[in-house]
Amino acid sequence: MSSLSVRLLLSVSLLLLVFFGATIVVLDIAFREAGEQAQRHILDGHLMSLLAAAEPNEQGQLELPQDLPEPRFGNPGSGLYGELRDMRGNLVWRSRSAAGVDLPYTKPTGQGTSDHSEIELENGKLMALSLSVAWELPNGRLEPYTFRVAESLDAYYAQIAAFRRQLLGWFTAVAIVMLFAISVLMRELLHPLRQIERQIGEIEEGRRQSLSENLPSELSGVARNVNLLISSERARSERYMHTLGNLAHSLKTPLAAIRSLIQEHPSSELGTRVQTQVERMNDIVRYQLRKPANYTSDGFGMSSVAIEKELDRLVDGLLKVYKDKTPEIVLRVASGVLFRGDRGDFLELAGNLLDNACKWCKGRVELAVRPIDGCRMQLIVADDGPGIPEEVAERLLERGMRLDESAPGQGIGLAVVLLGSLVGA
Repeated sequence: MSSLSVRLLLSVSLLLLVFFGATIVVLDIAFREAGEQAQRHILDGHLMSLLAAAEPNEQGQLELPQDLPEPRFGNPGSGLYGELRDMRGNLVWRSRSAAGVDLPYTKPTGQGTSDHSEIELENGKLMALSLSVAWELPNGRLEPYTFRVAESLDAYYAQIAAFRRQLLGWFTAVAIVMLFAISVLMRELLHPLRQIERQIGEIEEGRRQSLSENLPSELSGVARNVNLLISSERARSERYMHTLGNLAHSLKTPLAAIRSLIQEHPSSELGTRVQTQVERMNDIVRYQLRKPANYTSDGFGMSSVAIEKELDRLVDGLLKVYKDKTPEIVLRVASGVLFRGDRGDFLELAGNLLDNACKWCKGRVELAVRPIDGCRMQLIVADDGPGIPEEVAERLLERGMRLDESAPGQGIGLAVVLLGSLVGA
């Protein structure tokens, strides 16, 4: 997960999930408590309607009419039930809706007290309310009675489920809108970072000299330090070019003298082989002398080099140099691989690697080139020679380090390749 935008969006999504989840739980608890309180008030209203409808009969006993203002008391299975019992627990009245249903009501603790409870049935839950009263009869006697009502909670649970679905739907919609808004906002906030990335690419391509200073204060220090690094790198590269130019210029005269001596014995086989090496050295000198002239401080970018063609030319030259050994050089170059840099730099890197392999091989050298990450490439050179002992492999990359002092060389070829690969990376 390398994208900063994706990381931020996932972090915000996790925070929203936790926050909205906690909010949904709190709202659900509050809604259930409010619903239960409302259900108790409804039962209180039903119980008050029974108290209002109760009247003593001619025998001086309290009774309730069968037809009540609330029609559900008269409909069997309506979910609303009621009954009246005397002080001995005998049934005085029961609503038609409770026919065949014996509900286990709780008994109030004393006269004038009420008790709310829940009743578990096979087909659902009921909320029940019992009220114990002392009713004054016409003869002035106080008679204890217990009024009871119960109502099914199916409608209550249906409201809870509907509320949860609605709550989840609304919060999901709000979360999606918020994430979209946050993603748009992050795109705008991260625009300076994309601007820096684009400008660095332009610097690499040579179309810009430095990063813009029109950046937010949090990034201005980064841009300033990068510009200082670019300036320092340009100065270092320029000194490097001048040093190579001076060295190449100092070698130009001795090479010309050697060439004139060889021309005095053109038919000698040794003279031919030396002439080939002198021509190669002369090409290197001309290349190094051209570097300061071709170098520009406008940027670090170079043109792309089609390496397959250059490798073919390099192999042809090496086959002439090692014609006594006549090694088989096999190239495996991935399609479309380009070297973004100077042609001479690439030839210097590949030339040192192939020259070292041809020097120590028995008869076969392989060079494979493949892209890495779309912007880098990897050169793999293998030969059938004796190889390098593991204990000295790292030391061999040090400048001037050699394994065989009897063989010609200065021990800087692999060091040049290592330095070039680090700079190119």
